[in-house]
Amino acid sequence: MHDVLTSRLSRRQALRLLAVPVLLSVLPGLAFAGAYDDYFSAVKLDNIKLVRSLLQRGFDPNTVEEERGETGLIIAVREDAGKVFDLLLNTKDVNLDARARNGDTALMMAAYKGRYDVAKALLDKGAEPNQTGWAALHYAAAVGNNQIVQLLLDHSAYIDAESPNQTTPIMMAARGGHILTVKLLLDEGADLTLKNGAGMTALDFARVGGFKDIVEGLTYRLKKAGKL
Repeated sequence: MHDVLTSRLSRRQALRLLAVPVLLSVLPGLAFAGAYDDYFSAVKLDNIKLVRSLLQRGFDPNTVEEERGETGLIIAVREDAGKVFDLLLNTKDVNLDARARNGDTALMMAAYKGRYDVAKALLDKGAEPNQTGWAALHYAAAVGNNQIVQLLLDHSAYIDAESPNQTTPIMMAARGGHILTVKLLLDEGADLTLKNGAGMTALDFARVGGFKDIVEGLTYRLKKAGKL
C-alpha cells in the first residue's frame, strides 16, 4: 500500500514539474493581457510611473495603438505628455521614425504642433527629417513656424520635399498665407517654378488664397530671376 501511494505521489509531482514550463510560457501573455490598454491610457495621461513600470516588465515601446496606428512616442507628442515623451525618447530600441497609419512620425507631429523643443530633442537623438511623401518640413511650413522650419533645414531637411501629389513646403506656406515662412524658404533656396500634381505653383496657391503681399513678393522674385 505504501509503495502504491508513493508511486501515485511521484506521478503527481512529475506532472506538476512538467506543467511548470508550460505555465511559464503562458505567464507573459497573462501578465500583459491588460497592459495594452493600460499603456496607451498611461501615455495619454502622462502617467510616467505606470509607463515606466510596464516597460521594465518587458512591454514593447514600439507597440502600435489600433485606432490610428500610432506608437506611444507619437501619442506622447500629440497629447503633450512631456514626461512620458522624455522617458520613451530615452528608451532602448524605441523607433524614433515609426510612422502612424496616416504616415505621421513623432517629428512630423512635433512640427505640426509647433513644438520646437520636442522637434529638437528628436533630431538630436537622430530622428530622420526626410520622409517619403509628407515630411516634417511640410507641416512646419503649413503652420508658419519659422523656428522649426530653420531647425529642420539645419538638420538637412530637403527644402523641396514633395508630398504624394508633389506639393512642396513653400506651396504649403503660401497656401497658409505665411509670408515670413515663404521668405525664409525662398532665402534658403526653395524652387518657385515647381508645380504639384494639379499644376499649381506656390504663386498659384497664394493667388487662390488671396494673399496679395505674397503674390507680389513671389512675382517680383520670379521676374528678378527671369522666370516670369
